[in-house]
Amino acid sequence: MAHIEFLDETMRDGQQSLWGMRMQAGMALPVSPIVDRTGYRVIDLTGSSMFECLIKYCYENPWEGLDLLVKSMPNTPIRGGMRSNASVTFGVTPDSLMDAWMRQLNVHGVRSFWIYDVLFNIDKTLRLAKVAKEFGSEVAGAIMFTLSPVHTDEYYADKADKLSESDDIDTILLYDTAGVLEKERLVTLLPAIKSKSRGKPIEFHSNNLLGQSAKAYLDAIDLGVSILHTAVRPMANGPSVPSVEIMARNIELLGHTHNLDSTLFPPVAEHFEKVGKAAGFLVNQSAEYDVLSIRHQVPGGMVGTLKAQLVQNGMSDRLDEVLQETAAVRKELGYPGMATPFSQLVGTQAVLNIVTGKRYASIPDEVIQYAAGFYGDTAGPIDQNIMDVIMSSPRAKTVVANPPAQPSIEELRKEYGTDDDDELILRALVPGEGLEKMRSSGPVKTTYSYLSSLELQEVSKLMKLSQSPVMQISTEDLHISLKR
Repeated sequence: MAHIEFLDETMRDGQQSLWGMRMQAGMALPVSPIVDRTGYRVIDLTGSSMFECLIKYCYENPWEGLDLLVKSMPNTPIRGGMRSNASVTFGVTPDSLMDAWMRQLNVHGVRSFWIYDVLFNIDKTLRLAKVAKEFGSEVAGAIMFTLSPVHTDEYYADKADKLSESDDIDTILLYDTAGVLEKERLVTLLPAIKSKSRGKPIEFHSNNLLGQSAKAYLDAIDLGVSILHTAVRPMANGPSVPSVEIMARNIELLGHTHNLDSTLFPPVAEHFEKVGKAAGFLVNQSAEYDVLSIRHQVPGGMVGTLKAQLVQNGMSDRLDEVLQETAAVRKELGYPGMATPFSQLVGTQAVLNIVTGKRYASIPDEVIQYAAGFYGDTAGPIDQNIMDVIMSSPRAKTVVANPPAQPSIEELRKEYGTDDDDELILRALVPGEGLEKMRSSGPVKTTYSYLSSLELQEVSKLMKLSQSPVMQISTEDLHISLKR
């Protein structure tokens, strides 16, 4: 029997997969102290894409919100995530800015990190891990799993070996974004990784897109995994990870042990269900086994993006066609792992191929950068005919002639006009008017209304009545705030 530790994904992958990264601090603060007392090994909380969404769509200062949440959970290490060569921008971020991002997260109290790179630029991962160690933080080196002819057990064992040989890597994280790992593959993959992990604990994260990740977790325990990533049930399943409720129950029934206080699950789950419904976000999701999902391996959150792109082009009925095209593009581009940025890169190219009616008639700069090797060496070779099309496209010469720059942190501070690295990162993430809108919205709110959309309509009617001389009602009397 094994002792299993749990990492909470409710406020990171759960809300990223189901809420589009729009969880404001006030949505979590009422129960974050309860999460802190539950007994998790680590609480995953933040990443650069969430910072960007909070600024652009919620007009909330992510540094302020992070500070409030970290302060509310003093007993459990808080985790942040980053892509090794591009967390602060969608393209390739200068190393100096990546180092600043790592340092500032540590300054704000984050003490656990998972660092990933779909193309496994190990040198960049280890450089960032060394920065994290300046603060004594824990680092998980991620093995981003994807099914393809080139992603063999030997391929992943080699990556685990290169990560684990560094003293700055504390755990190895097997991360299955598409939820495609089944026992047949796990029984060869995990021993291969474990044999090269130098005894370091192995974490497992699997997005439950095919409805089989909970079973994969149990199989993985038998093969040496000791840390599972879960979320409370309203924020679990579907494109998110399995629920902590079912996994705690399952491992108890199988005779394993854990440190979680299951009596604290219900109030946290009830809170996030109410908040999600009030905000119009997804909760309580499930998924069915879909063979097409295995072929395209698009992460759950990305499916929503593809749907939105098709709606914009009046082609919402062609999602299946786009997903099949995504599978074809992925193969042609050398089977990149379907996680940021390549899930977006491959998916966007597939949408363009369908919308224009001609494959590769329009090619984004990021696809050209990928083909030119700016993101790193591809896992498999790009189809030569497709490579020829990409490199003969109108933008190719300009893009290839301008590889990513590597300015120093001093040069970046001068470029963005600030010596405050918190501010520098915000300006790099959202240049332009977005920051001004954020600042004009006032301080971060520490609570969120549970009022349903129907109840809000009734409030709106009351507020209209309040304009008449016979009735006066204020939002303060109702203890809510209505955001424009």
